[in-house]
Amino acid sequence: MPRSRSLLIAFLVVTAANLLANATGGGVAFLLTKPLLMPLLAAYLWRAGAERGARPDRLVLVALAFATGGDVALMIDGTGWFLAGMACFLGTHLCYVAAFTRHGAAAALRRAPLVALPLGYAVLTVAALTWMWAGLTDVGLAVPVAGYALALATMATTAATQGWRVGLGAALFLGSDLLIAAGVAEVARPPGAPVLVMATYAAGQALIVLGLAVRVGTPPRAPVTPAVAPATRAGSRR
Repeated sequence: MPRSRSLLIAFLVVTAANLLANATGGGVAFLLTKPLLMPLLAAYLWRAGAERGARPDRLVLVALAFATGGDVALMIDGTGWFLAGMACFLGTHLCYVAAFTRHGAAAALRRAPLVALPLGYAVLTVAALTWMWAGLTDVGLAVPVAGYALALATMATTAATQGWRVGLGAALFLGSDLLIAAGVAEVARPPGAPVLVMATYAAGQALIVLGLAVRVGTPPRAPVTPAVAPATRAGSRR
């Protein structure tokens, strides 16, 4: 079995353990598994590239490192730690946007049908912020969340130009963050929200990495496969 596949299986096992810990309130298992998720994906991406005689995009590896920092920060209660986690994930989105732009996102978004995608994500973002604004204002997070939402929507938009796996993964990532924001604003909290937040987040990041792993070692290009934008709204903290 290729080592990259073993790392991917390890990621799936740790993800399953983390989701089980979220569902059962297993605090120790949660603390042990969550910080391992993104490093395992980074190791998989690196190894997948090595098996093809190439190296993955360093921006993507940095994005996963930022995500690891965000995961750890959001494990700790408090507004300061929440803002620190949001800052780390902002770094993740900016690195992804830079990587996707390097691979032709700007040019692809000027062509049909992707030309309509920025407007779709913009409408979704404005609608979500309008829905949550009062609650976010009450906790003093309206402005930082609005700025973060802009970066998140930009990431999801550019991701859709990189093939269906990357586009769908980014959409799930966006949906996960909408769940978190809705929970912070106290406008919605569906049953099993912690599990749903982590499931969409882990699946989203995995799809992004799997989609990018396929092209490791290939020259930059401008994929045009669209992805479906999400319409998820609910609430919890990742």
